[in-house]
Amino acid sequence: MATLRVHRMRADAVVPRYKTSGAAGMDLAACLATPLTIPPGGVARVPTGLQIALPTGHEGQVRPRSGLAARHAVTVLNAPGTIDEDYRGEVQVLLINHGSEAFTIESGDRIAQLIVTPVTQAEIEVVEDEAALGDTERGDGGFGSTGR
Repeated sequence: MATLRVHRMRADAVVPRYKTSGAAGMDLAACLATPLTIPPGGVARVPTGLQIALPTGHEGQVRPRSGLAARHAVTVLNAPGTIDEDYRGEVQVLLINHGSEAFTIESGDRIAQLIVTPVTQAEIEVVEDEAALGDTERGDGGFGSTGR
């Protein structure tokens, strides 16, 4: 099992944890001095009060919480956000309010989920002829080319 090292920058920061034995993600919680309100259409960078050290060869993916999206139309703006294994700053979450009403976040509120997953860095090979890329059934078909 991989180990995620977590440092609480503030005493009230919530250490992420898996809620069930089968959960893929662990909750990230806001760590705020005062409540934060995101107006309709607004964006906010929400601090967690945490610094992390991901296992070598892994990334942290910051993903939306389905409950926030379903009930309040609040989601992670750059979903999934990526935390590189060598980042050591505070974990923050970019939230956007797609709803028609302001949304207020209190310290300790669960705002996103963190998934720790392996990463493969590819070796880059530049080829001179596009034929070296190989043919596929899809070819150069773009958005929507495989159907509805």
